[in-house]
Amino acid sequence: MSNHRVANRSAYVTDLRTLQGECTANYVRLVRLLGDLEAGDTREVELVSGGHRLGALSLQLIEQAPYTSIIAVSQSGILDGVIDTPRMRVHLYHDVRMAEVTDFQRKRHFDGRYRYPNAHMHQPDEKLQLNRFLGEWLDHGLAHGHSLDLPELP
Repeated sequence: MSNHRVANRSAYVTDLRTLQGECTANYVRLVRLLGDLEAGDTREVELVSGGHRLGALSLQLIEQAPYTSIIAVSQSGILDGVIDTPRMRVHLYHDVRMAEVTDFQRKRHFDGRYRYPNAHMHQPDEKLQLNRFLGEWLDHGLAHGHSLDLPELP
């Protein structure tokens, strides 16, 4: 009989290819939305559906350096007094053309995988889900948003 422990076959394994794909797509989305903003500037993208204003997606370029930038992404809207509106901080890594969520709702540092259940009730693939959420959020802003200074598509 072997003394080797049998690995838990149901344990979540980080899907790096999918996570990198999300981060790359989010980089492209953010660069398109940010355009030529400079550090300290904010772009507001009005979210409209059926002629009704639903809120605004806010992108603030907090810090800009040759290889990295930090963006604050938030949304204001009709439910501001009812729910805690989404807020995240995203790091853009220009050398590898990737964007990563590093802070969500004032919680920082997300591991690539979590055992479940855990004290914070993070999903096993929490990091991937946060970056996927950012992508869907940005896609919605690109598809349904209006901004007077939003850069035109090339």
